[in-house]
Amino acid sequence: MSADAIRGERRDVEPARCREELAALKADGYNVLVDMTCVDHRARGRQPRFDVIYRLMKFDAAEGRDLGRVEVHCGVDEAPVLRSVMDLWPIADWLEREVWDMFGVRFADRPDIKRLLMYETFEGHPLRKDYPIAKRQPLIGPMDGNKPNSPSFNILKPTVTGE
Repeated sequence: MSADAIRGERRDVEPARCREELAALKADGYNVLVDMTCVDHRARGRQPRFDVIYRLMKFDAAEGRDLGRVEVHCGVDEAPVLRSVMDLWPIADWLEREVWDMFGVRFADRPDIKRLLMYETFEGHPLRKDYPIAKRQPLIGPMDGNKPNSPSFNILKPTVTGE
């Protein structure tokens, strides 16, 4: 199967119609949300700044066949305008959390979204183009690197030279 066949058709959708378009695709048989991601176009100066991308597949479970794929691209800025699609595809819970965690794109009907990949006190969203690469984050553990009763924490302790 070629890369174009796997990628499938691309549809660009306005944020106000995104949820409606995804629901129509689900009704049309696109029963698997394969992936959901985001692209930050800040470096290119493009508006809207972000593209939220939904990758859907029409899967025939009886025959185990991929019957088609589609990508839905939705351009958004930082304000929460997209609605959640968790009720259509439950896996969207994790994918929406990842998009928020990494890029800071919020969903209008998910006010209490929690981090998925980064720890709770992490400041910022690391895949944004304006994230400062040398930013110092709050420490996760004790200053000395020792965490009691945890053999897997910091197995390789840093060595201090000059002692």
